Amino acid sequence: MKLKSLLATTALCAGIASPTIAGAWSLEEAAAPYAGTTVDVVFLLRPGYEAIEAMLPAFEEATGIDVNIIKHPYENALGEQVRDFVAGGDLDIALIDLVWIGNFVENEWVVSVDEIMETYPDIIDPELNMDDFFPLVLNAFGGWNDTIYGLPFDNYSGLMFYNRCMLEEAGFDGPPETWQQLMDDYGPALTTGDQYAYALQSKRNETQSADSFARMLWPFGGSFLDADFRSNLLSEESQAGLQFRQELMQYMPDGIVAFDHAETVNAFAQGEVAMITEWSAFYSTVVDPDTSRVADCVGIAPEPMGPAGRKPALGGFSLAVASQADENEKAAAWLFIQWATSAANAVEYLERGGVPARQSAYADPALAETYTFIPALVESWQDGVPEFRPRFAEWPEISEVVQEWGTRMMLGEVSVEEGAAEIGTRMEDILESAGYYSGDKPLAQ
Repeated sequence: MKLKSLLATTALCAGIASPTIAGAWSLEEAAAPYAGTTVDVVFLLRPGYEAIEAMLPAFEEATGIDVNIIKHPYENALGEQVRDFVAGGDLDIALIDLVWIGNFVENEWVVSVDEIMETYPDIIDPELNMDDFFPLVLNAFGGWNDTIYGLPFDNYSGLMFYNRCMLEEAGFDGPPETWQQLMDDYGPALTTGDQYAYALQSKRNETQSADSFARMLWPFGGSFLDADFRSNLLSEESQAGLQFRQELMQYMPDGIVAFDHAETVNAFAQGEVAMITEWSAFYSTVVDPDTSRVADCVGIAPEPMGPAGRKPALGGFSLAVASQADENEKAAAWLFIQWATSAANAVEYLERGGVPARQSAYADPALAETYTFIPALVESWQDGVPEFRPRFAEWPEISEVVQEWGTRMMLGEVSVEEGAAEIGTRMEDILESAGYYSGDKPLAQ
């Protein structure tokens, strides 16, 4: 599905989805030819997946389709799926992290939404309404090179979690609007003794490259690559962001380079740090009195702005139909994906612990009173960078380079300029070997 034609496609869906009269489409009737079909899908051990699993009996009863869920931790999910697709295995649905989508599409492991609509017009819900998805999220999680392959599922944005009580005691009536304010005003006022103003998860794994390094590039106008896919890390803007990170460390806990998500969230939940920028998925942890000593003091805001505006961390997944599935399995897989990401189910999904990407799900002001992260999340998804981490197949290899040299920067083993130069050289070597500079591969990320 071409991103620029969503409106036209939504109208088309309404016109082609029902073989009889308008309003006659039903999930039960659409699924009848595929009753008894089993579809296999990988799920992660996270709240958004548990939410859909709890809702699943209603889908299986209505359709007669069995959904076989294979659970893996995130660290194993990519490898398990790659092995299955390379071998022509059993998976009928692909679970795609936004940084995997280039790999999945280029290997032809998934089917585009256009192809599904053309092949199976009778199973397209007229209420699908692709325009209801936040455009940034649909593009980043489900789109590649101007075509949509997956529908957003298990969606995240980076948010600022702040300890309202600590900020008020220090004389602040709200969180910082900009990164510079965090550094200049909040940092000194909130860093005393064994308490710190801020913690930036920076462990030497994907957390270093995505949650730490990339988070400081984009708001300052920097990026990994320029338009020609050459390193942009030595640009004035990229250098400003990475240098800012070094200076901000004075207001972070000692040993921050060893902090992963668990350590960062726990430091906030125990009242040791006043602010963190973390994924929306950690909301339930920091507001639950059983896991957080500061539950009554938690405030949530969008990530601060930099000179280039608000460019928050972006993460999440999509569900796409696997090309290796047979015809019945493809239809059944689409029916499940369409149902799991539907506007009709979005509020229940939210209430059970998931984070839907449907704009309509957040329209009720009463929900924002219960789930206080909603206003910040909606604001964060208004603008952002789909390629917050480049989404091509070479990212995992580049990420390892960023993890090593980004960590060495933070530890002071190399200067920001030296580290950026080293990453840039190695990154360009990887991209050259992959064929981007020879024209064998398109400059898509």
